[in-house]
Amino acid sequence: MEFFGGGDLFDYLKKRNFEVSEARIREIFYQLSQAIYYLHSIGIVHRDIKLENVMMTDNSGTAKAKLIDFGLAKILGPKDKSNDIFGTFGYCAPEVIMGKSYSVGVDVWSLGVMLYVMLSEYLPFDS
Repeated sequence: MEFFGGGDLFDYLKKRNFEVSEARIREIFYQLSQAIYYLHSIGIVHRDIKLENVMMTDNSGTAKAKLIDFGLAKILGPKDKSNDIFGTFGYCAPEVIMGKSYSVGVDVWSLGVMLYVMLSEYLPFDS
């Protein structure tokens, strides 16, 4: 198993008092976007994307972000939907919380929430 010396993304940001340049946030966000794109291209929805489920390879300013914890992930076909209520509420898309059917778009919502937190230090919604 790969060793992640940088801890999770929340701790990585906290050690820096959430004072990370927008350029660095863009790099991390791009890496995570690529991971989500890959998962969706093979029909996997993660369903629990949050700062604590992203590990950093080390503590440097060039550490790579790696998505972890696929315990709630589900395989969905191109036209499949899910109604399961899973995830961390502060990061969940509205359709998940309301128990409506959803697809891979819920991961994109969570990724957007993560971007908001990386830029502001706060969740956009009270969970």
